Amino acid sequence: MDLVGFDIGGTKCTVILGALDGNDGITIVDKQVILTSRYPAPGEMIPRMQGAMEDILRKHGIDRSSVGSIGISCGGPLDSRRGVILSPPNLPGWDNVHIVDDLYSLYGIRTGLQNDANACALAEWKFGAGRGFSNLVFLTFGTGMGAGLILNGTLYEGTNDNAGEVGHIRLEDDGPVGYGKAGSFEGFCSGGGIMQLARTMAAEALKLNRKSLLFNNPGDIDKITTLGVAESANAGDALAKEIFQVCGRYLGRGLSVLIDILNPEIIILGSIYVRAAALLQPALSESLEREALSLSRKVCRIVPAGLGESIGDYAALSVAANFLKKK
Repeated sequence: MDLVGFDIGGTKCTVILGALDGNDGITIVDKQVILTSRYPAPGEMIPRMQGAMEDILRKHGIDRSSVGSIGISCGGPLDSRRGVILSPPNLPGWDNVHIVDDLYSLYGIRTGLQNDANACALAEWKFGAGRGFSNLVFLTFGTGMGAGLILNGTLYEGTNDNAGEVGHIRLEDDGPVGYGKAGSFEGFCSGGGIMQLARTMAAEALKLNRKSLLFNNPGDIDKITTLGVAESANAGDALAKEIFQVCGRYLGRGLSVLIDILNPEIIILGSIYVRAAALLQPALSESLEREALSLSRKVCRIVPAGLGESIGDYAALSVAANFLKKK
């Protein structure tokens, strides 16, 4: 059966065509990527995604009637039961968007919406590093920081669909801003947070006449990116490595809270951790050793997402497959 996925993110949106086989496996057939920066408003982006879907179906000779369902993965907060994107902090202007009703009215295809962290948790649980586990936490650790929770073999969504918003947890009274809060988990542990942290630490280093690959003069500070910090750290730059050590330390603090409260078997980290685990791991391990309950820490594995850079594609298709089963 054919499935379509819409992966809506703060950096890019992807439309994916997938095929569901008889053993509940999913094959990615094709996809198109649209940069969110080019079409930031939902009134521009959603028609672009619709056009990409129609192009892909046409390219593969697939009629709409053979598409079993459409799955949408999007950063929260949202209301998956009503199919409404509420007001994601990383998608300015996406306020009260009734995307499920809009797509169903247009195509007549059953459509489901899920928080991106929940969608990724489903994907990793079914197809990735979480296979075989009953209690797992997935952390997006990308543009933002959110959690998807599989508890006792079931996706846990909370009373009003807001479970897993761990990025809002405050880890310090002050610090990088994430999820509208200075010093939050998302502030210290996300792409935007690392960039803020890097610019602050680089400005301080410049005042002390420290040398770094990140800057040559004050005008370079506002040009520092998270990718640039990672590249500099991998090239041996001391300041860049310190920035990742700070991020790793706070990542450990945040994970310790989740380990103490939820006692999971495995925590799976996406995006930044997939690419930069070696830079984060020493400070992360030290922080976990100091902060988390030993009995719970010892039974919890911490691993990168098994689906790697394809996790967003599988996440959106997993929402479609899961929604299909519910119906």
